Amino acid sequence: MRKVLLYSLLLVGGLAASQILGDRGEHVVKLLTMVALGFIMIHVGYEFEIDKSRPGQYGWDYVVAATAAAFPWLFCALYFVYAMAPPEMWGSQDLWTEALLVARFASPTSAGVLFSMLAAAGLSATWLFRKARILAIFDDLDTILLMIPLKIMMVGFRWQLALVVVAIAVLLWLAWRYLHEVRLPISWPWVMLYSAVIALICEGIFLASHVIDDTVPIHLEVLLPAFALGCVLRRPLRQDPHVDDAREGHEQGPEHPTEQHVATLVSAAFMVLVGLSMPPINLGPPAEPMPQAVAVPEGNPTLAAEPAPRKYAGVSPEAVASQKAFPGWGMLAFHVLIVTALSNLGKMFPALCYRREATRRERLALSIGMFPRGEVGAGVLVISLSYGLSGPALTVGVLSLALNLLATGLFILSVKRLLGR
Repeated sequence: MRKVLLYSLLLVGGLAASQILGDRGEHVVKLLTMVALGFIMIHVGYEFEIDKSRPGQYGWDYVVAATAAAFPWLFCALYFVYAMAPPEMWGSQDLWTEALLVARFASPTSAGVLFSMLAAAGLSATWLFRKARILAIFDDLDTILLMIPLKIMMVGFRWQLALVVVAIAVLLWLAWRYLHEVRLPISWPWVMLYSAVIALICEGIFLASHVIDDTVPIHLEVLLPAFALGCVLRRPLRQDPHVDDAREGHEQGPEHPTEQHVATLVSAAFMVLVGLSMPPINLGPPAEPMPQAVAVPEGNPTLAAEPAPRKYAGVSPEAVASQKAFPGWGMLAFHVLIVTALSNLGKMFPALCYRREATRRERLALSIGMFPRGEVGAGVLVISLSYGLSGPALTVGVLSLALNLLATGLFILSVKRLLGR
């Protein structure tokens, strides 16, 4: 478990550094995080197994993953509305839209953090790891898909959103159709090159779409194309990729000592980068927006400057100010603890499933294994910031994500002990 402890310390160090650095170097951190995540997910896909004779089981896995992603989201959104907003605002469509968007941070399990931690704990050969590998990928996929209607609620329908759905469908079909059939080099320099190219393509698509329409840029997460590429890579003959899965400290990917050493370094760097990816924690009251005005043509005094339409239609300014006000340190800490508990409670649904496949302890360990959050949840909060959202709910979301990140090592230790017993 020494590697798990090391990874946990690196997560904490990256998280602390993110608050010191603020926005400085955020683009470099983002790109490096994408490259490291791509490297990890290519190796995860490389060891992935699919039973094509039983495709129906993956449909049920998707249902379980989608439910485990929806419950934390809904629990946190309901809390943001009914516990953190005045009753006068409960019927506001704007409030519900913001709460549903911010609360989406609680849905996705960090696939990169989870796989690296479980492998470091020597759990790659367990039923839990094989099932968590499927659920975590479906979990993140479901988050990407459900972000689409939320964006439509914010800015209306855009063609870019449909393009994301098409890209996801094509990648999943390629992974299924050409599973371990494409002959390409699999040594670590090549895998690093593949991940860098995928990251640059995803970032290039984002920047190009931002130029075309800055209201809805195309966010194509690195996780899915990297995993799909790993799935189609052909393994060398007479080489079992799972031969040392039970070894503590094992990393996903080829078993050669050099490959394992590089994979460990990449996983360690990824932990720091995930911490650095956290958005700055704003503990002060939100800044008041500047009133917008229209230009007054010379000689036409009837066209006076007009403020932009106020959000939260039908809600008094006093109620809005109350909802945006800083709640105080004690209440803020209380909200963070409750939201963190709700987000993890929602992940417990898999413990009620798979009764024919696993024991109660294994199913409980699987649910706890889905607790770690990371780069995808942080990305949801960054998107919320890009839409101009602010206030205590967003601050609570950032702090809750940070708290969950700090507890990742404890989650993995709990999983290890449940399976050990």
